[in-house]
Amino acid sequence: MTRRSFLTLACSVMMLSACGFQLRGQSDYAFKRLAIAGAPPAFAARLTRVVQGGSDTVIVNSPANADAVLRITESLGNSVLTLNSLGVVEEYALTYSINYTLVGADGTLLIPTSVISLNRAMTYSDQFSQSKAAEADILYADMRNDAVDQLWRRLAIVKSLHPAPGQGVPAVVPHAPLPPPPL
Repeated sequence: MTRRSFLTLACSVMMLSACGFQLRGQSDYAFKRLAIAGAPPAFAARLTRVVQGGSDTVIVNSPANADAVLRITESLGNSVLTLNSLGVVEEYALTYSINYTLVGADGTLLIPTSVISLNRAMTYSDQFSQSKAAEADILYADMRNDAVDQLWRRLAIVKSLHPAPGQGVPAVVPHAPLPPPPL
């Protein structure tokens, strides 16, 4: 029985490695002390956990004590996605975006103003308006978590606190409107 379970485990590991699965691992940031400015509390708390748990970088409260300052603004929105034949809303498109900039302690622009935008589709019914409001909150929290994960990976691109001319990190800004969310 132990041989069968060992073979099952070995096959599972081989299949996961063949598909490109890899654990998140550690990030090695160019900065060791990071200050987060302007982020909502929920976003800042999750980003703090992810950065401190996945690297040797420490989040500090004061920009004066930081090697780099991350400035974040968050925006939420919703729009009508579909209407029925009577003109009643059937689906909403929820949007979430953050604008962020990373600046070194000496004022060096490490990451120019960039945007992470996400969207989700949500069905709607007047009968269940309270539960749909709770569902929207859950979807916004999910998009916030996705944005934190994307930002965590984006911060790892910075290799130096003093990049050479032409070696800086380019800004990421969506040039086209977001595609409609999957249904």
